[in-house]
Amino acid sequence: MAESLVAAGLSFGYGRLRPHQVFDGLDWAVRPGAVTLLLGPNGAGKSTLLKLLCGYLRPQAGTVALGGRSRRRDLVRSVAWMPQEVQACWGLTTLEQLEYAGWLAGLSRADARVRAADLIDRVDLGDKRGVRSARLSGGQLRRLGLAQALVRVASVLLLDEPTAGLDPAQTENVRSILAGLELDGGIVVSTHQVADLDGQVDRVAVLAEGRLRFDGTPAELGATAGDRQATMAQAFAAMIGGGRH
Repeated sequence: MAESLVAAGLSFGYGRLRPHQVFDGLDWAVRPGAVTLLLGPNGAGKSTLLKLLCGYLRPQAGTVALGGRSRRRDLVRSVAWMPQEVQACWGLTTLEQLEYAGWLAGLSRADARVRAADLIDRVDLGDKRGVRSARLSGGQLRRLGLAQALVRVASVLLLDEPTAGLDPAQTENVRSILAGLELDGGIVVSTHQVADLDGQVDRVAVLAEGRLRFDGTPAELGATAGDRQATMAQAFAAMIGGGRH
């Protein structure tokens, strides 16, 4: 049986003198085996939530647990995360950076090399394997970031803006990669380009003002707008009052 990634009573804020509270008692569970689209206006806390779910940030109150295990090292080991800002490793080629990411995630050097060689072609960076990653364009770095999340063996995958800055052909390749993935713990994709994944997700979660406003299927989201045939973008805009997302 698949293990669930669960946030319970999650509270987190930034700053000390005048803290900005992002979450205060948030409860949410990633649906095992499903692809979930995480939506929310700018500043709703989508990136912060993903960082908490993967163990990059520690909650100030509440817990994040995978299969009932809330130790940070269990999250780091089993939850793969693609951050919104993908950083190049100075001095490493694209392939070397991908191999290094696999090794850091616990793979042997041999396994990291094999998985990296496969993934660099899947994200269409094969012609950049010998190029220093610091010389990659923004869109190429995003594809490298996706490969870095996929190179590790994980049960849950969290992707923050995986299609940002990609052209239509590259976006379609990301769609194809996601369609071929099967992770027991589930996949969560945070994005502003809702149309990029329309028709390809099983569930939608909407964050607004630090609260979970919706968690259900795309059809159920459409129904909140009074039209089960409404696109996710239309229903989301209606839910948050037409604000930017």
